[in-house]
Amino acid sequence: MDSIRIDKWLWAARFYKTRALAVEHIDKGRVLINGAPCKPARDVKPGDLVRVTQGQVIRDVQVLGISAMRGPAPVAQALYAETPDSVRQREAAATARRLAPEPADTLNHGRPTKRDRRALQEARNWNDRWSASLDD
Repeated sequence: MDSIRIDKWLWAARFYKTRALAVEHIDKGRVLINGAPCKPARDVKPGDLVRVTQGQVIRDVQVLGISAMRGPAPVAQALYAETPDSVRQREAAATARRLAPEPADTLNHGRPTKRDRRALQEARNWNDRWSASLDD
């Protein structure tokens, strides 16, 4: 066997937990082979350069081996080698995220609690705090 479908390879190399997740990310354009978008049935062979985007992490890996079955992590890591530029960029991005976190990540989602609603009501009562009257 000298080539395998990209969705099977991503699953065997442990980039995704299931093949269905791999197919979903491929269809969304988050996986590129040699710089070009691909479909789940596209064959990958040793020597190909694969770019995988998972969340905020972008990895450029070179395919070293082919496996049709998912094995332990050390075997899966032997299927690819991450490029030095990719490692450097990934570490720089992690440092940037750690030093300057995204402000939107601190927002709470969902319904406000009773305490939150009271704080909002308190903040909205501008008329009680500020007066525009001319009373002395």
